[in-house]
Amino acid sequence: MRALLIAAALFAAAPAVAQAPASSAVLADASKAPANATIIDGASWRCTGGSCTASGGANQPAPRACRRVVARFGAVSSFSYKGVALSAEQIAACNA
Repeated sequence: MRALLIAAALFAAAPAVAQAPASSAVLADASKAPANATIIDGASWRCTGGSCTASGGANQPAPRACRRVVARFGAVSSFSYKGVALSAEQIAACNA
């Protein structure tokens, strides 16, 4: 009985532990969005229109991840990497 309770507690906690913060970008030019998933520094980016989301990815600062995405997809109007959202000034620097 005790083992069953422990297993149930672990099962209930698993989704909270397994879920990582999302990464996202909104492309300034939706026509540059890739049709297929694109891997950038280990993150799998998928776009629908000009809105892109990613899972996974290397541990790196969000501004660096932004520059890597801009190099492949073009300018962005918003960007967040693993839950860290960039400010308007950081996005301007990323797009430069």
